[in-house]
Amino acid sequence: MAAFILLSTSSFTVNMHFCCDKLVDMAFFSEAQACKDKVQKKNNPTKKCTTLQEKDCCDNQTILKEASDTFKKSNTVLEIDTLVFLNTFIYSYINLFEGLDKNIVPFEAYRPPLLYKDIHILYETYLI
Repeated sequence: MAAFILLSTSSFTVNMHFCCDKLVDMAFFSEAQACKDKVQKKNNPTKKCTTLQEKDCCDNQTILKEASDTFKKSNTVLEIDTLVFLNTFIYSYINLFEGLDKNIVPFEAYRPPLLYKDIHILYETYLI
C-alpha cells in the first residue's frame, strides 16, 4: 500500500529514441541518446522509413507522468480514551522486550521427600 501511494504521488519522465520505428534507447529522468550517424526526422509524413541506413528516420518521444496530490487529508481528533489506550499500549509494548534481571527459581532450595518404598517396583512400572 505504501509503495502504491509513493508511485501514484511521484512524477517521472521517460524519454525514448526510435530509429525506423524500432526502440534504440530509453532513459528515465534524463535525455535518451540519439543515433550518432542519423539525423533527426523532420515533419514529413510522406517519407517512409524502410532501413536503418536512411537519413531522417529518427524520432524522439517523451512520456511525462505528473504527480497527483488529490488525496483527502484526514483530520483526526484524539480523545482522552484514545490517548490513554495509546499510552498503555506503547508502555506495555516497550516493556515487553525488557529482560528479567535474574532468573529466579523458587524451588531451588527445596528437598524432595525421602521415599520409604520403591513405588516403581511396587506397581511394576518400568521405563523402557
